[in-house]
Amino acid sequence: MHETKIRSFSLFLILSIAFISCGPEMHDRPLRLGTNIWLGYEPLYLAREMNFFDKNPIRLVEATSNSEVIQAFRNNALDAAALTLDEVLLLAQSGIDLRVILIIDFSHGADVIMGQPGLAGFKDVKGKRIGVENTAVGAYMLARALQMNGLTQEDVYIVPLEINEHERAFVEKKIDAIVTFEPVYSKLLVKGGQKLFDSSLIPGEIVDVLIVRTEYLQKNRQKVNTLFQGWFQALAYLEERPNDAAAVMTARLGITVDQVLKSLNGLRFPDQTENRQMISGTGGIIIETGENLIRFMREQNLLRKQIDMASLIENGRWE
Repeated sequence: MHETKIRSFSLFLILSIAFISCGPEMHDRPLRLGTNIWLGYEPLYLAREMNFFDKNPIRLVEATSNSEVIQAFRNNALDAAALTLDEVLLLAQSGIDLRVILIIDFSHGADVIMGQPGLAGFKDVKGKRIGVENTAVGAYMLARALQMNGLTQEDVYIVPLEINEHERAFVEKKIDAIVTFEPVYSKLLVKGGQKLFDSSLIPGEIVDVLIVRTEYLQKNRQKVNTLFQGWFQALAYLEERPNDAAAVMTARLGITVDQVLKSLNGLRFPDQTENRQMISGTGGIIIETGENLIRFMREQNLLRKQIDMASLIENGRWE
């Protein structure tokens, strides 16, 4: 994200929004939805630019990292957030009452581990410095890559880096490899980075979802329904007019239209029908995915408590 022409809010500004918003009743204030910069979340901003939210008071709050979004949600500065499912589990274990209401995307190659020129494969990272946003999806990606290549965290040197630091740290060679995602991935490719591992090797495991505080959802279902409608309108626009949609996205992502279109091949956005099927009932795929994540995260000490995945699902109610 470094050097990208985007509008980003620091955590200070996010918390300031929370302070300012404390006065009005919950049903009177806008829905405050937090995201970081990630290609999979761009349909939200496309919906805003295309006025698909029907003038409903939905405020998109852009943070500089996933960790910042998590912290803002913990601090009640956000009513909703777009996060990976493993990050949602970290929030849930702290006792926050939340619901998963939408599957945003499945990452099938858009999350990557990039190495400096000269590293031929992931096993070459042994003894090397790996940058990672250690409280977010990066920790899960790294754990899976190490496991699949017969390595452990003791075999590498972990360098904690927020996503907004990834590009600069890589270019300045402060690290030998980096766990990152689009649009940083496309930028590092241009600068000679070598792809060592990506989410296509763990299909279905990196899932982005939309969560809402349970209390807010119960009192503001109409705002949430408007958010749903705008999201699916944006997906339809992206499918029908991909070049036009990509042109809108370039301003925030800081990559070209062609790079956006190519990067979208690494994502799958479930449509409204798929969302209902995947998120509904005790047999929904999101339950199975979550339970598998919980087992792995517990084994890797990424999650301290057992989580009841089914209790986090809202069962996808659309009007």
